[in-house]
Amino acid sequence: MENKDQNPRRDFLSKGLKFGLVATAGGVALVKYLSEPAKAENDEMVELMTTEGHMVQVPKSEMHDHHKSDSSYNVREGMPGKKFVMVIDLARCKNALKCQSSCNKNHYITGENAWLKVYKMQDAPAASPYWMPTTCQHCDQPPCVTVCPVDATFKRRDGLVLIDNERCIGCRFCMAACPYSIRVFNWSEPEQPEEVKKMVSNPEYAGVPSKKGTVDKCDFCPHMIDNGELPHCVTACPNGVFFFGDKYEDVVTNGAETFRLSELLKEKAGYRLMESLGTEPSVYYLPPVNRVEPFEDGLENYDEFNSVKKTE
Repeated sequence: MENKDQNPRRDFLSKGLKFGLVATAGGVALVKYLSEPAKAENDEMVELMTTEGHMVQVPKSEMHDHHKSDSSYNVREGMPGKKFVMVIDLARCKNALKCQSSCNKNHYITGENAWLKVYKMQDAPAASPYWMPTTCQHCDQPPCVTVCPVDATFKRRDGLVLIDNERCIGCRFCMAACPYSIRVFNWSEPEQPEEVKKMVSNPEYAGVPSKKGTVDKCDFCPHMIDNGELPHCVTACPNGVFFFGDKYEDVVTNGAETFRLSELLKEKAGYRLMESLGTEPSVYYLPPVNRVEPFEDGLENYDEFNSVKKTE
């Protein structure tokens, strides 16, 4: 498999794949950029990947935030022409929990209400154990949306399933309907800074502020995607476990490595959880084979609320 990009994760914005901007460099527009020089000698060039999988340089001055300029865009519709997906490589996970701590910090989550948990998995007593990060699957056929009586949980066209906690009445029907058990309920007043509690609620920045008596979950960090950045869990992981991208562009990246999604899933035997249920998850897993790190149990940073469970 060809590794498309070896740039450091921290250089993602300036040199890597630019979500929300790649579409403006496709088709006829791309031909224009390839045939014309930058407008000014000092015009910064940004490297993008085309829908055909080629890396090209585009003048930064010629780029614009496509979805933000589209008058039809709104929080419940999402980004036009996008379908966001995540790939989790189980062979790379060593339970460092940097993904979880970054998610908690940036969404002001504490204790058992962590949106991202890492479980110790073992298919049989004689089988080798492995670590498995779990997050919202952002299903294309989400049962949580179907059962919500007040339209608080909704699915966007770009694949993200979000919660409007201004609408949420705390009935927890969505929690009962979710086969992946990833949603959390705020039984008590969330421990958030006063400045966060005063913020205006926005489904694109879920959990800010969280409210007592409402449901929270992973949101794929739409506030980061809006700015052309990767979700917090992706950039925080030291082993590059999480890959994020656009299914329509057939590209996923962890910031340091970029792959064609279809090839990655085919060559690494990618799969989705509980496929038979028909929920059509947007999260894919790569089996824990040819591990980058040996399995190590009992790490000090393995929080007590990340309970051990086994597959049936």
